[in-house]
Amino acid sequence: MSPGFERVRRAFEENFERHGEVGAALCVRREGRVVVDLWGGSADPAAGRAWEADTLTNSFSCTKGLVAACFLRLAAQGRFDYDAPLARYWPELAAPARGPGAHAAWEEARATLTGRHLLNHRAGLLGVRAPLTLDDLEDRALLSARLAAEPLAWRPGDAQGYHAVTFGLYAGELFWRVAGESVGAFLRRELAEPLGADVHLGLPAALDARCAPIIPGGARDLLCGILPSLLRGTTEGRFFRGVLRGGDAARAFGQPAALGARGLHNFNTPRVRRLELPWANAAASGRGLATFYAGLLEGRVAPLAALAPLRARQSWSERDRVVGKPMGFTQGFLKEGAGVFSPNEASFGHSGAGGALGWCDPDAGLAIGYVMNRMGYHVRSPRAQRLCDAIYACL
Repeated sequence: MSPGFERVRRAFEENFERHGEVGAALCVRREGRVVVDLWGGSADPAAGRAWEADTLTNSFSCTKGLVAACFLRLAAQGRFDYDAPLARYWPELAAPARGPGAHAAWEEARATLTGRHLLNHRAGLLGVRAPLTLDDLEDRALLSARLAAEPLAWRPGDAQGYHAVTFGLYAGELFWRVAGESVGAFLRRELAEPLGADVHLGLPAALDARCAPIIPGGARDLLCGILPSLLRGTTEGRFFRGVLRGGDAARAFGQPAALGARGLHNFNTPRVRRLELPWANAAASGRGLATFYAGLLEGRVAPLAALAPLRARQSWSERDRVVGKPMGFTQGFLKEGAGVFSPNEASFGHSGAGGALGWCDPDAGLAIGYVMNRMGYHVRSPRAQRLCDAIYACL
């Protein structure tokens, strides 16, 4: 650890001592140089396996930031236009949906759908109505047809609602249509391997031994966190009430049920680790995420000029229709409010369920990777926030 960042070590240790951390790693690069590299705790308490410097674990929605970077590279190569109608790449998606749930005026506007709408969570392609199984996820032709037939939740561009699952479902198929290969294969060859970034979408079996299984929240989170929040005006309260009421939050997170709140343990299975779920199952180390975002800031993912549009919020909502909090997006990267992860509006990246974080700040020259195995119920992890606050306090 570089001198001057001792406060970050204290915050990292306090997450274990006071806030229930089980196993975790944090890596921070500043101007390309590693200034923080910490790991500790247990990777697998049942097996008695310690967390190591290269331990991998599921980073959940940090995956979305990696996918956004793949589209950024495609665009820099002249192969993808964010503002072109999606019909250029996926003609079937432009046909108006029919039947239950279809709103005629919105469906007539499907031809206006663009990649920017989709990646910025403004497409209205919010959820999947019928049950979606793991078998369905492995059948690309079936899944593509089902996705094209889903009705819109609003007219494209008219609202922002976090497409928790469908971001990846639609982005994954779109990537195939544009690039002729899966986003996971492209990520590995074009970005992860050249950058030396230990991130994987579709984990090879040979790396299973390095992977820490996630630990779903238990009764304590339910009794002391989720249930009390239902009576409060907090972000968590609004979100969980939205899920229970069957609104946009329930639609966004409802399928596939096997990977929902009651199926989180399935992310630890070899079958799910092998899948490419472009919204939820990239395996990463703390070093891997920090290295990836450092490469992005250095112009190794796309030319530095391509990063300029990422500094500003392209979409913003004071109350996102799904998450119920102020948040925004830019070309698939998450843009948070001031003080959430960073005080600088130019910063971007993506957080993941439970607390994982891949983030960068072009103004401060920072790239941050944080991964952990114990899940939490908060919409934004207090553990990740404490670490970010400590990092900026050291600058």
